[in-house]
Amino acid sequence: MIEAWLHTHLLILVYAAPTVAAVYHILLFKRDAQSALGWIMVCVFVPYVGAVVYFLFGINRVGVRARKLDRSLFSVAIESGSREERFAVVNSWNDDEGLRYIGQRISGHLLTSANKVVPFYSGSEAYSAMLESIENARYSVFLATYIFKNDTAGIAFINALERAAKRGLDVKVLLDGIGEYYSFQKVSVLLKARGVSVARFLPPRLFPPSLLVNLRNHRKLLIVDNNLAYAGGMNIGDNHTELASKRRSVTDMHFSFDGAIVDDLVQLFYYDWNFTTGDSCAPLQRNVVTSQGDMSCRLIPDGPSEELDALALTIQTVISAAAHSVYVMTPYFLPSRELIAALESAALRGVSVTVVLPQKNNMPIVHWANRNILLELLQAGVRVFYQPAPFCHSKLLCIDESYALIGSANLDPRSLRLNFELGVEIFSESFNRDLRNHFSRVVANSQELQLSALASRGVATRLRDSIAALFAPYL
Repeated sequence: MIEAWLHTHLLILVYAAPTVAAVYHILLFKRDAQSALGWIMVCVFVPYVGAVVYFLFGINRVGVRARKLDRSLFSVAIESGSREERFAVVNSWNDDEGLRYIGQRISGHLLTSANKVVPFYSGSEAYSAMLESIENARYSVFLATYIFKNDTAGIAFINALERAAKRGLDVKVLLDGIGEYYSFQKVSVLLKARGVSVARFLPPRLFPPSLLVNLRNHRKLLIVDNNLAYAGGMNIGDNHTELASKRRSVTDMHFSFDGAIVDDLVQLFYYDWNFTTGDSCAPLQRNVVTSQGDMSCRLIPDGPSEELDALALTIQTVISAAAHSVYVMTPYFLPSRELIAALESAALRGVSVTVVLPQKNNMPIVHWANRNILLELLQAGVRVFYQPAPFCHSKLLCIDESYALIGSANLDPRSLRLNFELGVEIFSESFNRDLRNHFSRVVANSQELQLSALASRGVATRLRDSIAALFAPYL
C-alpha cells in the first residue's frame, strides 16, 4: 500500500513540477497570447511530454547570448545621438516623406544613397552571376545560406569556394545547422575537406544538449571583396535551375547590390559569424564606396535576439501608409492579426491591394491554414491570385511608386518571430516599376481567387482549414 502511494505521488510530482515551471515561464516570457495559451495547453494536457517539448522548442535562448556580443557590429549606419534625439529629428520631416523614414524609426538605420540593385528572375542567371563574382574575387568571399545542397548547382559553388580559398582569399561560409540537413551528405563536411572555413548556426547536438529546431538563420547572403553583394530568397540547389524536373522546380528572385548598402551587409555577416563561432573578428574598416547608382537602400535585419520585431512592424506600417497600391508576393502567408488589419484598412481606404500566392504550396497545411484568412481579406476588397506551378518562393513587397522591400522573410510567424532574417528597403521609381511589371506578368498568368469559391467550401474542407489555422502560430 505504501509503495503504491509513493509511486502515485512520485508520478504526480514528476508531472506537476516541470509543468508548473513551464507554465510559469510561459506566462512571464511569451509575448503572443495565442502562442502562450497553446503552449500552456500542451504542457497541461500532454502529461510528462508537454513540458519537455516546451523546454526544448518553445524557449528563445538566443537573446541572452546575442546581447553578450559587441553590438557595434550589428548597429550598422546608426545615426549618432540618443533615441529621443533621433526621433525628434524624424518628427520634423514632412508627412509626404513618411515612407522613407518608417524603417529608420523602427530600426534606427539610416538610408544609404547611391546604390545599384539588379534583380535576377531565375536561379540560373543568379547563380551564374554569383559564381562569376566568386571566381573574380581578389580579397574575400563571405557566404551565408539556409539550404546548400550537394547537387550539381551546389557542387559548382563548392568548387568555386575551394578555388577561392586556394588563391589565399579570406573565405567564410555560414550554414544553418538545420538547413544543411536538406542534403543527405552535409555540405559543411565537403567544404571543410576542401579547406574552406565553415561555421554551422545552432546545429542540433546531443552532447552538450542543443536541440533547437526553431531560431534558424534564414538569411541568404553572398559578399565578394566587401564591395559587391547578393541577397534575396534563393537557397543553393538544382531546384532553382532548369536542371530540376518540373515536379520539383522552384521560381524565386535574387538581387545584386552595389554601393554603400554593401557595407551594412558586411557588418551583418560579421555579426552572424561572431554569434555562431564566438569570435570577435570584424572588418578592418568600414567600406568607403563611390557612387554606383541612384537608389536609396536601408538594411532591416531581424531576429529573435532583437527586442523589436523590426520587419513585422515595418511591413505593417508601410502598408498602413500606402496611398495608391500594395503588391505582396510570398510563398507562405500566415499573417498576424496586425498585418491582416493593415491590409484590410488599406483596401477599405481605396488602396489597390494585391496578394500573389502559390497555387500549390509545398507545405499543404500552410495553404489550408490561410484559407480562413483569405476569406476575411477578400471581404475587405483585397485581391488574391494563385500563381500556377512551378512553386513560387519569391518574397516581394511594393508600395506605391517608389518603395520596395525584398529579402529572405516570409509572411508567417516562423519568419517574423523565430528566424534570423534579412530585409532591404529600396526607394527607386525605376526599380519599383520593374517589380510591378513582374507582378503584372505573374498576375496575367494566375487565377484570381473568388469570394464565392471560398464561401462555398464543403463542411469537411472548412473543418480541415479551420483545424490547420489553429496551428498557424507554430507553422
